[in-house]
Amino acid sequence: MPATDVSIPAKGGQTLKIKIGVMGSAGGELDGAVCETVYQLGREIAKHDCVVVTGGCPGLPFEATRGAKEGGGMTVGISPGLDLEEHVNRYRSPVDFLDILIFTGSGLMGREVIAVRSCDILIIVGGRSGTLGEFSIAYDEGKVIGVLEGTGGITTAIRDVVRAIRKETGSKVVFSADPAELVKKLIEHFSNTSDGKFLFNAKGPGELEP
Repeated sequence: MPATDVSIPAKGGQTLKIKIGVMGSAGGELDGAVCETVYQLGREIAKHDCVVVTGGCPGLPFEATRGAKEGGGMTVGISPGLDLEEHVNRYRSPVDFLDILIFTGSGLMGREVIAVRSCDILIIVGGRSGTLGEFSIAYDEGKVIGVLEGTGGITTAIRDVVRAIRKETGSKVVFSADPAELVKKLIEHFSNTSDGKFLFNAKGPGELEP
C-alpha cells in the first residue's frame, strides 16, 4: 500500500508537514528488540513524509530519530538545554541524526510542554515518569496519541491510566504493536481534527476549500 501524502503546498513553495513526536525511555536498560521496533517506527514516520520530533535525547527516542533519518526523513530535537554545550555536556544528549535542534533552556520538566505542543501527533514508546508527564499534557490538550505496544514501560499502563482519569478532553488514544499500522491510523485520526482538516484540505498557498 502506498504511503499517504500528507504535505500541502504553502507560500514560497515549501510544504507544511505533520510533526509526530516520539516520547519514551531516554535511559535505563533498553531491550534490543524494542530498540529495533522503535527504529522501524521512525522509518515509518519518514515513509509518510512526516517530521519526527523528540526531546533530542538518547534511548528510544534516539532510535526513532535514527530510523527516520536513515529513512530519508526530517528530524527535530527539542533540547532542555540553553545551548549546545548544555545539551551535550549537562544533559548528556546526542546531536546525531538531528536536522534541527531547538534550545529551550527550560530544563527537563519545562521542555516537556514545548515538545508536546510542537507536535501534531504524539507516540509513546516505553517510558517512565517523564514520558507519563508528556502523555498527560498531550491528553489534556486533546492531542492524537499513539501507544506502541510491546515496548514496555508505561505503555503497559496507559489503558488503565485513561480509565482512571475519566476525563473527556477530545484526545484520541490509539494502540498498536505494529509501527506501520500505528502511524497509518494516527494520520487518519489526525486528518479529522481541525488542524488536520486544514492540512489535508488546503489546495494551494493559504487556500482552503470554501
